[in-house]
Amino acid sequence: MANEFAGEAEHSAEYFGDQRDHWYNQDFLQLLRRRFGFDDVRSVLDVGAGAGHWSRVLASMLPPDARLVGVDREPRWVEEATRRAVATGLGDRFRYQTGTAEALPFPDGSFDLVTCQTVLIHCPDPEAVLAEMVRVTRPGGWIFVAEPNNLTGQLLTPHALDTPVEDLLALVELEMRCERGKRALGEGDNSLGERLPALFAAAGIVGTQLHLNDRSVSLVPPYSAPGNQALVEELVSSHDREVWMWDRETTERYFLAGGGDAVAFPAAWARAGRALGRVVEELRAGTFAQAGGFVMYLGCGRRPTTPSP
Repeated sequence: MANEFAGEAEHSAEYFGDQRDHWYNQDFLQLLRRRFGFDDVRSVLDVGAGAGHWSRVLASMLPPDARLVGVDREPRWVEEATRRAVATGLGDRFRYQTGTAEALPFPDGSFDLVTCQTVLIHCPDPEAVLAEMVRVTRPGGWIFVAEPNNLTGQLLTPHALDTPVEDLLALVELEMRCERGKRALGEGDNSLGERLPALFAAAGIVGTQLHLNDRSVSLVPPYSAPGNQALVEELVSSHDREVWMWDRETTERYFLAGGGDAVAFPAAWARAGRALGRVVEELRAGTFAQAGGFVMYLGCGRRPTTPSP
């Protein structure tokens, strides 16, 4: 998920897989462009741009003369995003530089549109980040974010109905305790998408619209559809490296911070590994298929043209 990991030492390539390029349907993006009214956007800021996946998605939603600046705190991702922009013919309009979401290096009112994708879920203080995003948006300009509810993923699986209830509930508990633990440690909220209306209201953003992404993360044998191969490779790689949503050390740290029992953790970790192992076994056999429910909220609103009283 392009991200600003303010609470972690470094962005991980774990979060920048190429399956991100296939999260949205083009006709849906054009529908959002019309709904939000981006036709007069000329200057854009992509906060926590990572490898530039979200920037490239935005390219199809923006007027052809719009220019984009992406910021990320890690120079290696600035370099990678720049390289990919050039490779996709966007190098003359898209540029990237280092910067942090909590202290954006731009004057007030610098951009027509300020945006981020799966950034707020990793921020210790998403309110402060949104406040910065509003600050650098021109009065009347747009703030546009895409944030998920990741907790739902444990039930949106084709194995849910034939997994023992106890195992399924244990997987949900593991996810919930880890998400609560991550939040308790001040490292973000993986299901922050549910809080977007409240966050926008608290930031003074007006005219808020919220929409659900209409694309699922489906997998259909022989996995030839756009994005399927990238997703298969990501799942197999995670399994082979023994990574669930996080590596074992991080998962245990979050689990314990979320009220989990240290004695119970090894069994919970093994259960998660078996669940992913079953998926990978079926993928390798060419028999795994899923509709792939994916709860991603896209929220857009405006900076007020006049200060709040």
